[in-house]
Amino acid sequence: MTPTRDEAWELVTSMTKSDQLRRHMRSVEAAMRAYARRFGEDEARWAVLGLIHDWDYESGPTPEQHPTRGIQMLREKGWPEDILQDIASHADYLDVPRDTNARKALYAVDEMCGFIIACALVKPDKSLSSVEPSTVRKKMKDKAFARGVHREELVAGAEVLGIPFDEHVEFVRDALKPVAQELGLNP
Repeated sequence: MTPTRDEAWELVTSMTKSDQLRRHMRSVEAAMRAYARRFGEDEARWAVLGLIHDWDYESGPTPEQHPTRGIQMLREKGWPEDILQDIASHADYLDVPRDTNARKALYAVDEMCGFIIACALVKPDKSLSSVEPSTVRKKMKDKAFARGVHREELVAGAEVLGIPFDEHVEFVRDALKPVAQELGLNP
């Protein structure tokens, strides 16, 4: 059985002190919920997956620790193995196949959420509505902008979903609008 959103959030807040990282997980939660609706999948399960995927990152951001250590901690708490494998799938270096829509979506939205938020934050109105696919493409070329975001994953994520890049950008941007204020943005 899928843990509840409240259970996941309690774990996130127990391990993650950074508001920025908490906002990232909230954004991935929102994007995962939207893609679950699009694919006719379980919104609650996908939302929990998006929310919990980086819960251990702050305390061990290295490939040796994240997400393996967090997965082990969740396993000890009785979390279902399928969710644990879904979490593992977002880390390229763990070689867990992205063979379900949930795994493909998690990979596709993880970096994209962060990049779209970064693009919105530099807009004068700090509005998600101001972020267009052309904005994202332009900012992708600037290697100094949002340096931690892997550009190749932005493109690969849309490809793995089988969705044109511009459509994926718009979809994720729109999925973030309902939680914009929580993210420090305007819709």
